[in-house]
Amino acid sequence: MSDKNELQQAREIINEVDKQIAVLFEKRMNAAKKVADYKKKNGLPVEDKDREKALVEKMLDYIENEELKTYYIGFMNNTMELSKAYQRRLLDGMKVAFSGVKGAFADIAVKRIFPYAERVSYKNFKVAYKAVENGECDCAVLPIENSYEGDVGQVMDLTYFGSLYINGIFDLPVEQNLFGTKDADIKDIKSVISHKQALGQCAEYINEHGFETVEEVNTAVAAKKVFEMNDKTQAVVCSIEAGEEYGLKLLDRKINKNSTNTTRFAVFSRVQRDVSPTSDTNFILLFTVKDEAGSLGKAISVFGESGYNLKTLKSRPSKDVIWNYYFFVEGEGKLTKEAEDELITSLSEVCTNVRLVGKFSKEMRI
Repeated sequence: MSDKNELQQAREIINEVDKQIAVLFEKRMNAAKKVADYKKKNGLPVEDKDREKALVEKMLDYIENEELKTYYIGFMNNTMELSKAYQRRLLDGMKVAFSGVKGAFADIAVKRIFPYAERVSYKNFKVAYKAVENGECDCAVLPIENSYEGDVGQVMDLTYFGSLYINGIFDLPVEQNLFGTKDADIKDIKSVISHKQALGQCAEYINEHGFETVEEVNTAVAAKKVFEMNDKTQAVVCSIEAGEEYGLKLLDRKINKNSTNTTRFAVFSRVQRDVSPTSDTNFILLFTVKDEAGSLGKAISVFGESGYNLKTLKSRPSKDVIWNYYFFVEGEGKLTKEAEDELITSLSEVCTNVRLVGKFSKEMRI
């Protein structure tokens, strides 16, 4: 066979394969559309790096030519990027509720989890939560715990008394920075404005510089106030995003003493997500115990006997009966539908008002 005939034959093979790829590509993107619909209903982000990595590793087993494996990794990564881009376009207009103003840490969390979504600000946690319950928004991103300040009781109570599900928890490191007006220099600063917690985290830095302090409801509101005052002697302690949102000048970065300060944000949705039964599942469960001796101890033992790792157990006043409490539990383990039913049944024998409010594969840092 001549070189010309071999070239023609190779091109015909490529044309035929490209035709098959086009059909399969369309089929794959139609499936991606269904995935996007599911993610919108369940309040899930488009990006899932762990699943993408696992998928590529699995698909490599089908490539026999070792020389081609590197190229196939590139092919799969490009394909998944196109799929995610399509999903983001489909989810354009997805509304995510948060409590606070632009530049607040909750706003930053939403931006990192759902970069394609419309961020909708509400005046407090309850109104943001209700916006999802009544269908105004698709999901809400609310803080449930801070490593420095502890639990966010209001959000825990909303979880107990409300109807939404937690479909993911994301850890946002809290970094505080010093911002001033555009014409300010650090030597000009006389006082700093911020939330009480932020000022406390940066107390050592503030004392070293001899700044006076002024408390504000949150860091983003403080940034807005410094912008509106336009006084170069006034600075704010806030996030990079809040400072940039209000056009302020960065004077010093990472001034908080506690560099491990982190806030856990939960994503609330009207629908409970499905999780893979083959991998460990993080779950959040709420219950009250019967007014009987040893009831709480019996409830705790159910988790161990069922093979689950009980990561945390917290109590909150139930508010409906004086000195009565509900319990907020975070656990981990294999949670198939059958195992879930067995766990709920076992707990119901010693507990009341048992409700599984959250399931997700892993907690993620954003």
